[in-house]
Amino acid sequence: MTHDPMTPPQVERALREYGALLAAHGITWGEPPLGYVRMMPFLRFPPVAGRMAHGPDLDAAFRDALDGEVPRGLVVLRLTPDGRRLEHGPARPLLSPGAVPVVLLVDSALPGPVEVTAGGVPYAIAAGGARLLDVTTATTLTVDGEAVDLSGLTRPARAARLRLRAGFPCRWSVTSRDGQGWYPDGAPERRDNDDVPFFHGDDLVLAVPAEPVAIRVTRGMEYGVAETTVVPREGEETLVGLTPQRLYDAAARGWYGADLHVHLNWAGDLVAAPAEAAAAQHGEDLHVLNLVAGNVAGDRVYDLEALRHWAGRDLPWSDAGHVARMGVEYRNDLFGHVHVFGIAAPPAVCHTGFGADADWPPNGTVCGDLREPRAVLGYAHPFHGPVSSPEDVVAGGARNCSGRALVVDAALGLVDGMEVLHFSDLSATPGTAEVYRRLLGAGNRLAALAGTDAMLSFTRQDTVSSPPGWERVYARVDGPLGADSFAEAVRRGRTFATTGPWLELTVDGLGPGETLNLDGGETVTVRARTVGPEVEHLEIRTADGVTAEGPGPEITVSLTVDAPAYVVAVARGGAHPRSPGGRAYAHTSPVHLDVRGRHVARPEDVRWCLRWLDLLDELIRSRARLHTRAQLRDHLDLVEKARAVYESRL
Repeated sequence: MTHDPMTPPQVERALREYGALLAAHGITWGEPPLGYVRMMPFLRFPPVAGRMAHGPDLDAAFRDALDGEVPRGLVVLRLTPDGRRLEHGPARPLLSPGAVPVVLLVDSALPGPVEVTAGGVPYAIAAGGARLLDVTTATTLTVDGEAVDLSGLTRPARAARLRLRAGFPCRWSVTSRDGQGWYPDGAPERRDNDDVPFFHGDDLVLAVPAEPVAIRVTRGMEYGVAETTVVPREGEETLVGLTPQRLYDAAARGWYGADLHVHLNWAGDLVAAPAEAAAAQHGEDLHVLNLVAGNVAGDRVYDLEALRHWAGRDLPWSDAGHVARMGVEYRNDLFGHVHVFGIAAPPAVCHTGFGADADWPPNGTVCGDLREPRAVLGYAHPFHGPVSSPEDVVAGGARNCSGRALVVDAALGLVDGMEVLHFSDLSATPGTAEVYRRLLGAGNRLAALAGTDAMLSFTRQDTVSSPPGWERVYARVDGPLGADSFAEAVRRGRTFATTGPWLELTVDGLGPGETLNLDGGETVTVRARTVGPEVEHLEIRTADGVTAEGPGPEITVSLTVDAPAYVVAVARGGAHPRSPGGRAYAHTSPVHLDVRGRHVARPEDVRWCLRWLDLLDELIRSRARLHTRAQLRDHLDLVEKARAVYESRL
């Protein structure tokens, strides 16, 4: 880590401490008990990660979860009764001699134990066992005293240079035919969810091999992708001018996109300084960035020093079109995580339920304490797959970060929204959106939000190492962009969440977050419109389901409103290169249709929430880690208050 002029002394001291943790413990930074973090760069979520059992032998569980696959960047040494073999991707081109770091998985299928020595350090591997080792191509590696040749992992290459110029900060990818990524000096070697290398900036020079290299440039979801292939000459500098074209200009319409859930540091393979966040925000043209302080598995809250220094103030690289703030992610793995944007001071409580700590105070109490006049609260990555009933989430009680307390806190008005889009629910019909519409139908007014949970301290880890803003929440802001004006727009529900498509919704001219007051029996006109080449399906929904649908780009329907209702729009499509998330999806916040002053309260949805509360009551009594009867009573009191709210809506 080098000195960053944007980093104040107390933050720089914290970053040096993080560097010492990384040097001493590797990618886990010594966090208990997260040994599996070592494997995170090679675990695809959810297909591979979901197969890995987090038992005492994590290395063997990792080997089994891969099921014979060798992800890019991993080298596997197979030991079998018939001999040994190295499995890996193409040899890495080297522009100058030197050792290259290697993550080595030793996989033994031998009937007895074996000793593997790496750099003079012996490792005993049991029969049928596995071991994950950090070595280099210069490491002396032996198996029971016999040397293993690592020379095939690299090859020499002739050197050339590229100068990349777009005219404004962008996200670049430079790749040789073997899939190797190339980066400017000092730039972290990042890869996104699609295993594409990337870095940010403009007018950049980098060394590359004198052989064909593919160059790709984009700038977040409002831009397309421009590509070319060049063959630079050995020893010369080749200028490549490449500019992505805009698909739409949200700010020109008064809409600004945010990623409300980004970590600067959260363990990982490097220590990320604020300059990394600045480069990413401007290179992605991300209007609003919320960098959240948060713990991992213990008491340490990463980036708390930055929050203390900058709370309530824009970060130094903010300008008229880009606002960055320090926020916080309050974390309880049994009841859910909550991110906060626009916070004026560090909170008294940042996490509960870790180690020997009680799951107390309840999420609702913490949310009440976090609610400041200018702060916005949203449940982060609340649900991780299909949800057809409350039992799918609440029953069982695994500590998997599910937002089990959301149904309580929504009824009591303690949160402003929820991440309808997030990294751990990327299916074509996300369960998070299903729960969101249940909550709307039960009378809760929540904004549709988005947060990637990107972690800038990871250079390769599926969605976590993808650039901030690959999912965004757009909010319609009155007047100039600022932290306060954006937060106010979110509080009013004037939002839609998207992986790329632009999505508009109006009901008689009113947009998301607005309320149409009716007497009953009137007919209203609903229009939905989308922009984005990847959109395949557009639909208009009420609490009763899909009211109109079609391929888009625009659909219109007339609704006769006899009872209170809400209206949302949803856009869907296939994979597209503008987002590393793997699919096109967008979902608006609702336009509210009140009848004679009454909000929507669909009995089926209200009863669904009441069933959730019944299960939550049982979960609290049986699975919550509570130290006193008073702590239990605090939880149950909030559940009963929420129950009274829902019952009043029946």
